[in-house]
Amino acid sequence: MRTTTQQHTKTTILLWTVQGLLAALFLFAGSMKFIMPVEVMTKGTSLTGGFIHFIGVCEVLGALGLVLPGLTKVHRELTPFAAVGLLSIMIGAVTLTVAGPQPVQAILPAVVLVLCAVVALARRGDVKSPIGLAWRSSGELIGSRDGYRHI
Repeated sequence: MRTTTQQHTKTTILLWTVQGLLAALFLFAGSMKFIMPVEVMTKGTSLTGGFIHFIGVCEVLGALGLVLPGLTKVHRELTPFAAVGLLSIMIGAVTLTVAGPQPVQAILPAVVLVLCAVVALARRGDVKSPIGLAWRSSGELIGSRDGYRHI
């Protein structure tokens, strides 16, 4: 029994570390899209400055969505959605990088993509289902009429 609690604590600490690192990365990347001149960001790419700014807004909001719900304990079900949103941005980043002149540079975005997927999967137990079903973190279905986890 004690080892299960210790393992859960280690997993929680590791997950919070990953979420914090991802939040810092996306806050930095998103804010840089507003600090750098548009000409520099669009050089060598077919993306417009407006679209790059849109991605920057999404990255900043996603970064906040990774940590604020858990820290404030308000609407914690938003964390996996933030992770999935950032995951979709990283799918685009990997795709554009692979299609570019140096596909090997896609390794870092691919690692970030995997980390976003890990957070989304690990935090999915915080999501309340609109049809009254919930899942344990192990993936086991819990029948619940009110949509909350009863473990």
